[in-house]
Amino acid sequence: MKAAVVKGNSSIEIKNIEKQSLGPGDILVQMHACGICGSDVEKVFGKYGQPSMRLGHEPAGIITQVGSEISNFSVGDRVFTHHHVACYSDDCHECSHGNETMCERYYKSNLEPCGLADEYIVPEWNVKHGGVIKIPASMSFEEAAMIEPLACCIRAWNKFSHKKNDSVAILGVGPTGIMHALLAKYHGFGKIFCLDLNEFRLNFAKKIETTTIHPGKTNALEQIKSETANQGVDVVIVSTSSLDALKDAVSFVRRGGTIVMFGVPSKGANVELDMSEIYSKGITIVNSYAASDDDTRHAVDLINNKEINVSQLITHRYNLDECQQAFVHAKSGDNAMKIIISN
Repeated sequence: MKAAVVKGNSSIEIKNIEKQSLGPGDILVQMHACGICGSDVEKVFGKYGQPSMRLGHEPAGIITQVGSEISNFSVGDRVFTHHHVACYSDDCHECSHGNETMCERYYKSNLEPCGLADEYIVPEWNVKHGGVIKIPASMSFEEAAMIEPLACCIRAWNKFSHKKNDSVAILGVGPTGIMHALLAKYHGFGKIFCLDLNEFRLNFAKKIETTTIHPGKTNALEQIKSETANQGVDVVIVSTSSLDALKDAVSFVRRGGTIVMFGVPSKGANVELDMSEIYSKGITIVNSYAASDDDTRHAVDLINNKEINVSQLITHRYNLDECQQAFVHAKSGDNAMKIIISN
């Protein structure tokens, strides 16, 4: 089987990997579409802070082989597969406290060799713990490849309380930033500010009727304050790896408001914050990592019911052999939103 692997020096290699034998509880999937995520780009070009360096955790495809003990899936099923799956046991301290993505087993469950492969094995653990979801015929494989990033955004929204007509500032409007904007509209937010230095992405955000701000051309703080009765926004979602955005978030958020750390920072990244301001304003800072099975199924429902239109985010498509070119494009963000690898 062919798979994209991090070679080093900001490069990707397409390797021919010997096909492993299928275990009795495993499933073999032919990949049809897989999105490139910001964390994938960080693995290739940056300093990724998590242990796994496997590429591609947004794959969808068709089951081509099932293990001898598989009874609820069949060859030909169209599926989305999650790359990590928690144990969801009452005996697991993390899972029983709603911290499924911190579960020790979550990190150990991986697709083999990875999602960015022409075909991959879904291990028995993932199959048994909800990591494989059949997708309806009406959902394209490209839409299914957007399930995982939308699920990650949904998990972030479950980390804070909000009400209809609240306000939000989204710092960084790449693919997940736009998803956060779409979720804000879904939840009935009144003011949605989208901030970015990329003109293409700002113009994209305008299409979904948000207020866009280019911080290099506009005094973002003045505009946000002027449009929120001088209070600031209820929520700031930092959807970029830039930690300077976290400093801005402290200024943009209202007293008693919430800052959500969503973007993936580089390993070793540091930031200086005036903690007295955070304390005196009563700011809550939360972070959100990855997605659970519940988040994933919620994402499937929103996409399937056409409540969140993820197809509009896809701007470019590459095949598996063009991964290096695709990742360079994703890193630059040049006239691009979501980039999909097709097989």
